Amino acid sequence: MTEWRKSTYSVNGTDCVEVGQGVGVRDSKAPATHITLGPDAWTAFLAATKAEKLAR
Repeated sequence: MTEWRKSTYSVNGTDCVEVGQGVGVRDSKAPATHITLGPDAWTAFLAATKAEKLAR
């Protein structure tokens, strides 16, 4: 079983992305499914997310 954690940027704790170490990401509203990400994809995901945040 994977321990999932919610993003610290989640405002109300219901509309958020959850991360499972070594597993991937999932939507907190649809926890039965997830997207598997390898190390390179995870790094790219974080870089894109940070770039989006900085662009705002």
